[in-house]
Amino acid sequence: MKQYTLAILFCTLATCLLAQKVSKNKPVVIGYVGGYRGVADTSIIEANKLTHVNYAFVDVKNNRAYLHNEKTDTINFRNLNGLKLKNPLLKILISIGGWTWSKNFSDAVLTDTSRKAFAESAVAIMAKYDLDGVDIDWEYPGMRGDSNVFRPEDKENYTLMFKELRAELDTLQQATGKKYLLTTAVGGFSSFLHHTEMGKAQQYLDYVNLMTYDYSWSKASHHTNLYNATKDSSANSADKAVAAFMEAGVPVSKLVMGIAFYGRGSIVEGDTKNGIDSKIASHSHVGGYTYIKDSLLTQKGYRSYWDKKAKAPYMFNASDKKFISYDDERSVKYKCKYVLRHKLAGVMFWEYADDRKGYLLAVITSTFGN
Repeated sequence: MKQYTLAILFCTLATCLLAQKVSKNKPVVIGYVGGYRGVADTSIIEANKLTHVNYAFVDVKNNRAYLHNEKTDTINFRNLNGLKLKNPLLKILISIGGWTWSKNFSDAVLTDTSRKAFAESAVAIMAKYDLDGVDIDWEYPGMRGDSNVFRPEDKENYTLMFKELRAELDTLQQATGKKYLLTTAVGGFSSFLHHTEMGKAQQYLDYVNLMTYDYSWSKASHHTNLYNATKDSSANSADKAVAAFMEAGVPVSKLVMGIAFYGRGSIVEGDTKNGIDSKIASHSHVGGYTYIKDSLLTQKGYRSYWDKKAKAPYMFNASDKKFISYDDERSVKYKCKYVLRHKLAGVMFWEYADDRKGYLLAVITSTFGN
């Protein structure tokens, strides 16, 4: 049996039973918390409104999970674990990868030997800091992403990676008696499924977090819409992603819908009334929902719109031709009701600090009745 040097907190039987009861009756609420910038402001986190925190990110280097900023990561892990004083049932996971740090996944999981070494390194980080699981955010298997190494073998190796991680977590569980989680963040679009075996991979996973955002790139359109607003069969939506992953073999009870706590902006070309479906001249920074609500929505020149078909808001400034897509309280409520109606596992969001005042998390909490 593998030995780990860690301080183990054993949950009591009563706590474990309570956790099981809560998990059966309430949808999960998973918040990604960014630590890649340095020390995260955990004072803003309302731990009682979350079930899980996914700490972003751990890098992949030399075929191992790797802490780029171990000094600040250590502080963040300690502070996140401290949130359990407010919510003893809160689970803290490390999230490995992300858009920038997915470059070396393909190499790390290429062989039996490298996969085992990668899994051991990931679980060792989790165990050292007394955390509760591992989340994989590989963006994306079999695709270039942000100048990633990628190869056709990624499709099978993606599955084998989870198999190895699950085995390593189970070994640790035998030593500690504690249940550990294995989850993944996945592209909320059909081409992700062409490069993976989600029907096979899901057997090793507790949750599959659908990144149902960042949809708008080539034209000014919704970036985190619940439904398609047009009859364009190539258009993406959260509803379409849920159906596709179910068809691929992922149980709906493991699917977690993504919510964007930030907006995506673009400068559009041509004469347009509201900017929607216009050609993009350039992309522009927007910021999080707290900024959108408190500053942009009240700023002269911006007008907000609601797309009844997409169940999504957007805003447009006709003078500077700036188009912004985002989630707001209304769209988040529709997403949460969708989760309840279709019996998904719950919701996740990127990222916590983008809505510091908690406008959207409050809606999630009230809709789920937490």
